[in-house]
Amino acid sequence: MTRPTRKCPICGKPRAEDHAPFCSTRCRDRDLVKWLDDGYALPGPAAEIDEEGLPGRDLPQDE
Repeated sequence: MTRPTRKCPICGKPRAEDHAPFCSTRCRDRDLVKWLDDGYALPGPAAEIDEEGLPGRDLPQDE
C-alpha cells in the first residue's frame, strides 16, 4: 500500500523530500517570511491591558 502524496502547504504542488513539507526553497522561504511578519497567529484568550503599568502614565501632563 502506498502513502498518498502530500502537497506543499503554500502552493499545493507535490512536496519534495529535500524541502519537506514544502515543494521548493521558494515556498519554504515564503512560509518563513509569513512567520516573521506575524502572518500566522495562534488562537487564545484576549490579553488584558494593564493601563497603570504603561510607560508615561506617571509623567506630569502639560497644561
